[in-house]
Amino acid sequence: MTAPAHTRTSDELIRAEEPVLAHNYHPLPVVVARAEGAWVEDVEGRRYLDMLAGYSALNFGHRHPALIEAAHHQLDRLTLTSRAFHNDRLAEFAERLARLTGQDMVLPMNTGAEAVESGIKVARKWAYEVKGVPADRATIVVAADNFHGRTTTIVSFSTDETARSGFGPFTPGFRIVPYNDLAAMEAAVDETTAAVLIEPIQGEAGVIVPDDGYLAGVRELTRRAGCLFVADEIQSGLGRTGRTLAVEHEDVVPDVVLLGKALGGGIVPVSAVVGSREVLGVLRPGEHGSTFGGNPLAAAVGTAVVELLESGEFQRRAAELGAVLREGLTALLGAGVVGFRSRGLWAGVDVDPAIGTGREISERLMREGILVKDTHGSTIRLAPPLTVTEDELRSAIGSLEKALAS
Repeated sequence: MTAPAHTRTSDELIRAEEPVLAHNYHPLPVVVARAEGAWVEDVEGRRYLDMLAGYSALNFGHRHPALIEAAHHQLDRLTLTSRAFHNDRLAEFAERLARLTGQDMVLPMNTGAEAVESGIKVARKWAYEVKGVPADRATIVVAADNFHGRTTTIVSFSTDETARSGFGPFTPGFRIVPYNDLAAMEAAVDETTAAVLIEPIQGEAGVIVPDDGYLAGVRELTRRAGCLFVADEIQSGLGRTGRTLAVEHEDVVPDVVLLGKALGGGIVPVSAVVGSREVLGVLRPGEHGSTFGGNPLAAAVGTAVVELLESGEFQRRAAELGAVLREGLTALLGAGVVGFRSRGLWAGVDVDPAIGTGREISERLMREGILVKDTHGSTIRLAPPLTVTEDELRSAIGSLEKALAS
């Protein structure tokens, strides 16, 4: 893998961004020019092991051959019609995605935030038409420390002040309860509740894995209360945790599942709301839409992603290598790591604050040739592509040990 020649260095390109790009991100100072599998190269040709995988958008690595082939083939045929017409790729995508997730229907969208917004609309519509909640009275119960996106409606029920501050007035209709607290959730649910919307594992909060039985408890509570269980699997889904969906660890089937990130194979933005016919069947023409949602290119890539998951190979890899990751992190407890949470190939690692912030540790790892990203305080996230090898994974853990000791 050889990076293309550039006339400007990494430092020059970073400085060039400063006056022309909105400052809504604080990226690590690495300028990626080429990538393949679990590896990326910067403009100077330095190689890095990608242990972030685009926040799970790159579950199958960079430029997976089957996904690139599907995209190339479709680019030569048809890329967009809008949903004003049918296209020849959408039916297969919807059929196979519904079958993979154990659901009936699919609402294709583009980004994860769009999937969440769509899920909110569908839940409210269902509450009014099926449950009989009085008009404009529907509520949705959510969890504190959630991350579902950054649109104005979504930040209305965020507890992250960085995401919220300065963006009001906020959308009403949400009740926030502590995560992993069934009693608090039950107290918040009433006859106006359209849905409970939660992440099966909270990613942005630091890969917070709930207690065993929590997801099954949410399923039972929502069934008993006559409201929907909407699971945001945008980061946790599609193989990341060792199962197709994270809810499968407790044999739970939600009413609605929100998907994104890995569904586009790291090539195009693809998201989807998948759910039961009773729920998604409430939508009628004109009530919701997307010009690009379900476009032929997205459907072709999405179908190829589903095909990779149908074999179960990537779910098995995530489970097996997840045990290696957990073993390596356990060995670092007391040696700079004060705690961690993991499921499959996904971990939130709490570093001793005396050693450094999450940002500082991420920068040290970057200098060791490992790319990760911090979240809050001294926590870093590890989410390598599911194509990573055991040797690569062990090497990354060794680099983390070195970064903690430096």
